[in-house]
Amino acid sequence: MQLQDILFTQGFGTRRICSGLVQQGLVFVGKDRTPCTDATEMFEEEGLAFEVQGESWAYHARAYLMLHKPAGFECSHKPGAHPSVYTLLPGPLRQRGGGAAAGVQAVGRLDHDTTGLLLLSDDGKFIHRMTSPRHHVPKVYEVGVKHPLEPTQLERLLAGVVLDDDPRPVRAQACEAPSALHLRMTLTEGKYHQVKRMVAAVGNRVESLHRSSMGSLVLGPELPPGQWRWLTSDEVQALTQKAGATIE
Repeated sequence: MQLQDILFTQGFGTRRICSGLVQQGLVFVGKDRTPCTDATEMFEEEGLAFEVQGESWAYHARAYLMLHKPAGFECSHKPGAHPSVYTLLPGPLRQRGGGAAAGVQAVGRLDHDTTGLLLLSDDGKFIHRMTSPRHHVPKVYEVGVKHPLEPTQLERLLAGVVLDDDPRPVRAQACEAPSALHLRMTLTEGKYHQVKRMVAAVGNRVESLHRSSMGSLVLGPELPPGQWRWLTSDEVQALTQKAGATIE
């Protein structure tokens, strides 16, 4: 693939802009940082490392990311009262591929006051597999509640509660109380404000909400709030196997 096309797919601007970056000597290719000023020079893109305007990058045919979402950010490209979670990502990740639907997209959404694990990708099939209710991808939430939890509340959450927009009961796949004001709940659906509404339906109220895992992926202390990283190929494979499919 031509170097200008590689840069374009990775989100460094239009082909004209990418060509200009190369011609201005702002792009170095390979681990040995070989300077390149020919935008049409051909490279094997898989495994290619390069540097653009002093920042190191690696070629990824598709983007699979995990972000530790902090409170106060909306999972929208056009947020309302709060900043967009996408502002936490470098520009190229927000522009990958060009076109109207450029850049990575959140795999489901977290409310602005909810923290924790958020996946992002530019792979539509992956996003669908991870968010479709029929694939039953488990998501674990750490819930701080206002009132001390009662055994009957846990029982009702496991048995199922009716929300106002759906006559079919929704239930937690697992539910435990590590302490009186701490609820750990596992869900495989992603209805609007589902955790908050389920907790309200059993007579309590959510005070804080944090997603600690999704499928086989667990958010650990090595990724602080506001930081992101690429998923490994093994992690992507494990996630999609949990969702009943694999990425080709």
